[in-house]
Amino acid sequence: MANRTYRYFTGVPLYPFGFGLSYTAFAYGNVRVDRAEVPADATVTVSAEVTNTGRVAGDEVVQLYLTHRGIAGAPLRALHAFQRVHLAPGQKTTVSFALRDRALSIVQETGERRIVPGPIEVWVGGGQPVGPAGRSASAGGQTEFSIVSAATLPN
Repeated sequence: MANRTYRYFTGVPLYPFGFGLSYTAFAYGNVRVDRAEVPADATVTVSAEVTNTGRVAGDEVVQLYLTHRGIAGAPLRALHAFQRVHLAPGQKTTVSFALRDRALSIVQETGERRIVPGPIEVWVGGGQPVGPAGRSASAGGQTEFSIVSAATLPN
């Protein structure tokens, strides 16, 4: 799957998902998780503040990507949640995502869906955590947590 989808693409995208869809700008802050260590059978909540820093009202599609560091065969990044918000100029809101078993799992080469212990990087922003060629990455912020137990999920 190397370089075949955004999940395994190692280059810099020419135009990331959602590029150029707004007439205003957004800023992200206070990206956080409600727990640093997560057992396989638990839920972790990720939240972030989103602010319209532009001069006109607009919609932002807040995206949450997970990266399973150091796990062979795991995607480099995977979109697990998104939420559309409408904000007036200067308005701020907090967006939250609850992640449970399926979002925390990866599909192994054998086809099994497993939750694997280890660190998880979280990116919450207006696009992927990599920027287009010659431009900075999408507005967003990063946090992390660790999965502390394993599980195999039913198909």
